Amino acid sequence: MSDREFLQRPTLPQRGWLVEQLRDETFGGILLLVAAAVALVWANSPWGATYEALVDLQVGPISLHLDLPLGVWAADGLLAVFFFVVGLELKHELVLGSLSKPARAVVPVAAAVGGMALPAIIFLAVNSLAADGSTVGWGIPMATDIAFALAVLAVIGRRLPVALRAFLLTLAVVDDLGAIAVIAIFYSDAFSIWWFLAALATFGVYALAMRLRMTTPFLYVPLVLLGWYFTHESGIHATIAGVVFGFLTRVRTDPGEAQAPAERLSHLIHPISAGVCVPLFAFFAAGVDFRSTGFIEGLSSPVAIGIIVGLVVGKPIGIIAGAWLTARFTRASLAPDLAWRDVGAVGVVAGIGFTVALLIAELAYMSDPGQLESAKLAVLVASVIAAVLAAGALRTRNRHYAEVYAREQADEDGDGIPDVYAEPDSR
Repeated sequence: MSDREFLQRPTLPQRGWLVEQLRDETFGGILLLVAAAVALVWANSPWGATYEALVDLQVGPISLHLDLPLGVWAADGLLAVFFFVVGLELKHELVLGSLSKPARAVVPVAAAVGGMALPAIIFLAVNSLAADGSTVGWGIPMATDIAFALAVLAVIGRRLPVALRAFLLTLAVVDDLGAIAVIAIFYSDAFSIWWFLAALATFGVYALAMRLRMTTPFLYVPLVLLGWYFTHESGIHATIAGVVFGFLTRVRTDPGEAQAPAERLSHLIHPISAGVCVPLFAFFAAGVDFRSTGFIEGLSSPVAIGIIVGLVVGKPIGIIAGAWLTARFTRASLAPDLAWRDVGAVGVVAGIGFTVALLIAELAYMSDPGQLESAKLAVLVASVIAAVLAAGALRTRNRHYAEVYAREQADEDGDGIPDVYAEPDSR
């Protein structure tokens, strides 16, 4: 295998890490879909007012300025845990995974950038040309929801080759990094330098403790809570603290160490994030009341059109264009078992945007309930459309994927290691 080969089979250690990450995300994605469905049914039922009351219920200490609605706690608190896991995944990918070698990383990164840029451009174009458009939500169609996407794959693409699943995860991780930057720069307000410096101090102590190989949770847990609080008070969205702490966590093992801290924390927190935090956020964010918004009226607004076209059309075109152009100019070649149509199919799957898209929608339109409901509705509809199109795109290659999958899973000598990793050209 060449380092310039695009969509090549991951190494054996990377394969094990991927399988575990994807398993947690798939389970969490199914719970996410259930939670979103419950929220939609409840919000549109005769008891819809109780759902709104629950979302708006304020809890928390007033003295710390944390008397927040449950919906805000879900976005600022629960998603901070999700973004901590994102930070761990990003650090792993940059140090040990598919982004650790520039020659291998350039094509998937370019694909992810294309898949972020084109949807944002489409959204801006649609809303700039419309008299009643609103360009502030341009960040909404940028993100891919890996949990939702993998839940769809669990139904329609269970035998998808591991290289394609790895590519989808890489796209989602880079997307999340882009979304983090967008949230931090464009969707934060009332910046306070002193609270920000206090947050930086907690990040520095955390990094130093990692460097000194300290392991006690009695240090790290208070540090993380303080870092989250200081970031929240600084005006920067509190989820950014989760990303920073995840990224500062050590991913390489020391001699004689069974697991690095990042791996231990991932085993502990990833199931909680995927199985509890993200589904609960979906429950509090996805309850769009169609009766007040009007389904057709909500989808006919420029904001909704920009989101739907951005996710369903812009995502796959941007991903294919970014990958193909970069591969052409860097002389990267596709792995022998895969074709550009497979990249396109993954691009369609990447059009499923949910968790981060809903978060950015809430940040962009928190002061405009009408636009917020329209944006949420568009995210839901676009994700369903992308899922249906992805099912069609993947089913055309089912037989080929099944052959590749069977070859990747074969273990005739019974040593617990797929036989493809014993081949001379395998890494």
